[in-house]
Amino acid sequence: MGVCLGVGRDGTEIACLLAEAIVTTYPVSIEEGVDVRTLTPGSRIDVETQSRHYQIECQGGGSVRLSGHPQFCPEPTRALFHGSIDDRGTVEAGVIEAGSRLLFLLEDHGPLTTSRVLHVHVQEPELAA
Repeated sequence: MGVCLGVGRDGTEIACLLAEAIVTTYPVSIEEGVDVRTLTPGSRIDVETQSRHYQIECQGGGSVRLSGHPQFCPEPTRALFHGSIDDRGTVEAGVIEAGSRLLFLLEDHGPLTTSRVLHVHVQEPELAA
C-alpha cells in the first residue's frame, strides 16, 4: 500500500511512496517520455511492447542491463540504450516514449530494436536516509 505524492498536471502521472522505494508510473498517454540518462543508477524500468515485456536496469547514463528477449537477452545483458525511434525513423536520444520503438546496442549481439512501446513503469531505488 502506497501513499500518493501527486498527480501530474494532466491527471495521468501518479507517484506513490512505498515502504521500500519510490515508484512512478508513466502511462501510455505521457508524451514527454522517460529520459533514461537522468534516472538514478539502480532504477528499474519495465517496458511492455507489442510483442514482449522488457526489464531494464539503469547503470548510469545510457548504460543498462536489458532482459526480456528470448534469443538476444533472456538474462540481464549489458547494453547501451540509444533511444526511441518514431514513425519517421527519427531517434529521440536516451528517451523511452510510448508508441515508439526502442533501440539498444547489446554488448554481445549488436543492435536490438523493439516493437512499439505500450506501457512504461519506472521504479527508482530507495534513497538512503
